[in-house]
Amino acid sequence: MTQVIIVGAGAVGVCCAHYLRRKGFSVTVLERRAIGAACSAGNAGLIVPSHVIPLAAPGVVSQGLKWLFRRDSPFYIRPRLDPALWSWVWRFTRNCNAKTVAGSIPILHRLLQQSAQLFDDLYKEQNQAYFYRKNGLLMVYRLDKYRQALQSEADTASTLGIEVDHLDEAALRRLEPQAPVNAAGAFYYRNDAHLDPARFVTFLAETLKQDGVVFHENTEVQRLEKQDGQVRGVHTSQGYFEADMVVIAGGSWSPGLTEKQALHLPVEAGKGYSVTLDQPRFKPEIPMILSEEKATITPLADQIRFAGTLELSGLDDSINRKRFASVVAVAPQYLPDFKLDTLDPKQIWSGFRPCTPDGLPIIGRSRKYRNLLAATGHAMLGITLAPVTGMLISELAAESANEDSTTLAACSPLRFSH
Repeated sequence: MTQVIIVGAGAVGVCCAHYLRRKGFSVTVLERRAIGAACSAGNAGLIVPSHVIPLAAPGVVSQGLKWLFRRDSPFYIRPRLDPALWSWVWRFTRNCNAKTVAGSIPILHRLLQQSAQLFDDLYKEQNQAYFYRKNGLLMVYRLDKYRQALQSEADTASTLGIEVDHLDEAALRRLEPQAPVNAAGAFYYRNDAHLDPARFVTFLAETLKQDGVVFHENTEVQRLEKQDGQVRGVHTSQGYFEADMVVIAGGSWSPGLTEKQALHLPVEAGKGYSVTLDQPRFKPEIPMILSEEKATITPLADQIRFAGTLELSGLDDSINRKRFASVVAVAPQYLPDFKLDTLDPKQIWSGFRPCTPDGLPIIGRSRKYRNLLAATGHAMLGITLAPVTGMLISELAAESANEDSTTLAACSPLRFSH
């Protein structure tokens, strides 16, 4: 039986394990920390087939330059002497144009729709173990200039057949009485969903263990063993593991897991923050993204989660209180006794989204070592795209995927080799 090693036990890693196991592979997963402890632990948990516009979009650079020196801005690049960062910024800037985005939108749309269907299938198989709810998503605005931007996004979505309704303030209050008090309206994406990401990852991992998948936690990868044009195994802090195939699914840590000559992975860590609060006095039924603050409100069982911001600061897990303040600006509406200055620092979560310079994920194989595959670079769509990524990786491993297809060609790591 072909032995596949997956490096990384976040949402993408466990979904790769799930679909590889279904195809009959023997699977071992190596995780540097605990299962689902990185970005999968505290993200917003949104499943957003509506999010067809990539991060590298027209206007992002000009807006980013305005925000660049504001430490409390929704998007912040911390200046540092790192050639990889500035190479990434240069590539990102080149991709922020209408032509590139027009080519990326159909790719993302296909991936997102397929992944949303796979989530529905998983839910039917696994019932309600991780608070999966298909209640839609509200993109909320206060000011007219944000309404106009959201209208443009909604128009793009509508041309692709995505169901979206524009709600004025009265319609918004009828649909979601717990919308922020200062909201002027919203765009409602009917077919989006949400779940508890940590529960999803740990539940799927436990199910996989029962099916024979082996997980090694607290196992840090040191280097890959390569010989005769093949990856032969993985050297780790817990010893050596032989492999017939290796999948790099380490999120923002992926670039450090192999050298550029084997797999060029221009991924920058985009830090985000969240806080999950118990027993809110008021809680919405529908998750919301607040356009001005770029913050998310997600209802989770008997909890409420506030998440947001994007900070390119390397793999630095320190907490910037000023940036975090914008994430929880509306928290007092749901927990009247909430005070930021009394919040225990241990309650503030930060995680790293792996961002590519063109806004598309990296799903594909190395040109130099055909048994070395990558599944990373999903940015804020990691949970949403995890199932389809796992399925595509399993098809690549089984040699049943058409690697020349438009989708896989666009997501291949080879696109960064020229």
